[in-house]
Amino acid sequence: MPTTLLDRIGLLVTGSSEYGAGSLLGEIADAALVIGEAGLVAWVGPSRQAPSTDTKVDAGGRCVLPGFVDSHSHLVFAGDRAAEFDARMAGRAYEAGGIRTTVAATRAASDEELAANLARLVAEMRRQGTTTIEIKSGYGLTVRDEARALALARQWTDETTYLGAHVVPAEYADDPAAYVELVTGEMLGACAEHARWVDVFCERGAFDADASRAILTAGIRHGLEARVHANQLGPGPGVQLACELGAASADHCTYLTEADIDALSSSGTVATLLPGVEFSTRSQYPAARRLLDSGVTVAIATDCNPGSCFTSSMPFCIALAVREMRMTPAEAVWSATVGGATALRRGDVGRLVPGVRADLVVLDAPSYVHLAYRPGVHLVTDVWTAGRPGIAGPIRDPA
Repeated sequence: MPTTLLDRIGLLVTGSSEYGAGSLLGEIADAALVIGEAGLVAWVGPSRQAPSTDTKVDAGGRCVLPGFVDSHSHLVFAGDRAAEFDARMAGRAYEAGGIRTTVAATRAASDEELAANLARLVAEMRRQGTTTIEIKSGYGLTVRDEARALALARQWTDETTYLGAHVVPAEYADDPAAYVELVTGEMLGACAEHARWVDVFCERGAFDADASRAILTAGIRHGLEARVHANQLGPGPGVQLACELGAASADHCTYLTEADIDALSSSGTVATLLPGVEFSTRSQYPAARRLLDSGVTVAIATDCNPGSCFTSSMPFCIALAVREMRMTPAEAVWSATVGGATALRRGDVGRLVPGVRADLVVLDAPSYVHLAYRPGVHLVTDVWTAGRPGIAGPIRDPA
């Protein structure tokens, strides 16, 4: 792979405070970036100091920032829940039970149908600047369907999450303890080889604290790392449990007590906020300002799924975070890049500094501020993954 100079960058977002006089995003004006032979960033700095390379690409004064890291998505599914969304807009409250509608459709779908829908959504995300993505199972809820969901997801990303504990399926409604036994036993055994993470929907209508702890600890014993759906529908034990077990992230965090915030700020657990969910369900937004002011590491992700949030757009979620959660544009972009990488415990993505993977987004705008300043406008003009331009292929390290 030849070395490449991306030159005449109007504003380069490195994501590292080592640059840009210690600014949150490490911004360099009138910048350049060199992609090395291995598809890694080899150099960043002022354009006038750029070294010679094999090839050169003119950024035309545009803003360049790290590829977005979407650390929470549910892309392996079949069916449509537009009618449910329509009902919510007419006043019906969101409930976790709607997941079962997608479970029925997913179980009935062929591998080819699931794979085609997954590929379509991944490409949709890539066009909007996402270069690292986490994909969960959770719409099969049988040993076979959970395992095949993860096997399909693994074709696109190494960040796959076993979510057999999404809800209790209808056939176990009278014996949820038996379903927990399946999730922690045979299903886990079939899924662990395809997953990096274990997750649980610790929420009313899904799994309580005891069941959630049993599921997460079983996954950890199988070598998986933990993340938790927590405190989405109301106050609950999810955040505290995530911090107790050393989970990488607690996701949603819509209803938090001061004790929850204290636990997050004193742990390494990231608060992953999903503002598209609140937009789509007409729910209250998480208190991002309180979290940030308390020193909590915050990530932003889409939670792309067919029920509570069917958006694949990280730029849209950034705009919501700024407008509705009172984050600054810089904080929102950091949370969608560095924050997402932290939620996945990745140091090789989410920034543009020497030694990391050359995943980058070129905006048809002079600044990242335009992501919130011009909501709904497609500003992503180029996407590079591991030093290669274009949207084709898996979002993962090339072989």
